[in-house]
Amino acid sequence: MELRKGSWKIVILVCALIIYLWMLFIDHSHVLTDISQKITLQKTRVPSRTVLYQSSDRSKIEDVPPDGRTDSKKSQFLSPRNMSGTLEGSISEYQTLKQQGLLPSRQLPTALIIGVKKGGTRALLEFLRLHPAIRAAGSEVHFFDHHYVKGFRWYRRRMPPTLIGQITMEKTPSYFVTSEVPKRVKHMNPGMKLIVVVRDPVTRAISDYTQVKSKRRKMPRFEDLAFLNGSKIVDTSWMPLKIGVYVRHLERWLQYFPLSQFLFVSGERLIADPVTEVTRVQDFLGLKRVICEKHFYFNATKGFPCLLKSEDRATPHCLGKNKGRSHPYIDPMAIGGYGFRLVLKYTRITYIHIVSRKTESIVVKYLLRYLLS
Repeated sequence: MELRKGSWKIVILVCALIIYLWMLFIDHSHVLTDISQKITLQKTRVPSRTVLYQSSDRSKIEDVPPDGRTDSKKSQFLSPRNMSGTLEGSISEYQTLKQQGLLPSRQLPTALIIGVKKGGTRALLEFLRLHPAIRAAGSEVHFFDHHYVKGFRWYRRRMPPTLIGQITMEKTPSYFVTSEVPKRVKHMNPGMKLIVVVRDPVTRAISDYTQVKSKRRKMPRFEDLAFLNGSKIVDTSWMPLKIGVYVRHLERWLQYFPLSQFLFVSGERLIADPVTEVTRVQDFLGLKRVICEKHFYFNATKGFPCLLKSEDRATPHCLGKNKGRSHPYIDPMAIGGYGFRLVLKYTRITYIHIVSRKTESIVVKYLLRYLLS
């Protein structure tokens, strides 16, 4: 009898608990109904599929690289999972867009204009800016020669934001003549594409001297600086002349990079026929030929080509006011003397071989042997 009384107590307790839970569920059923209605309403507000594109003109977002080439892996629909407007949802959407290359990010350069000073590097960079697949740093960064100790993170922050399919590049002409730079560039990117704008070494030296002279009130004559102590011995350690000995600098670079990763652009042809030289650069970088004759007109007053209006430029644009600066008078007997001509003979030969694209290693070594003998 005692066992039966205990069993009945358990049964009564269980029944009472069930009745209590049932009443509790009925009292809160309206809460569940409200939640269900909110979920249904939220689904009707969110589109079932949102398509985002990335475009070359940056006015739209289309999944087509700026160079005109398509990639099936990138041409995918993006279906945001969280469109609730919350902070967590925004962060999730941002990360998704970034992973698919639909948001710009700063990258280390994959192409460099490494020289030469007064060769036409600024003109080339301005021309290349017309291409929607090229993003370049605005000023000379001097990372590999002056700021290398600051690290790659510092360098990346100096680059413009780019999208997938765009090329990041910068130009610092002193890279070509600085001995430590080739090894440092190789360490960062062994596949770096290197562009060198070369110019007749004598004309380049005079232009270099003219630029320095314009910033100094008192400047010795070109002839006095080009020769040692008033003698007929040419001072090849003087930087305006030293830069023009292209073969010496090129040999140093060839210790780290094959010639296939170099493109030599003629500074003279860049002014006389910019389309031809810029087309070569576009091909070298593996880009679609976007920059063409319609982008240029020749300014007879300055003697330089200028850029016409484009989608990103409302007015025509010419190079800086200092471009086309008149050269000072230099005694023709000095630069035409035997000593000067002898030293510059091989620098000019090197220049001719470079601009005619005959820069095979055997040619470079041959010229170097004569230059240093």
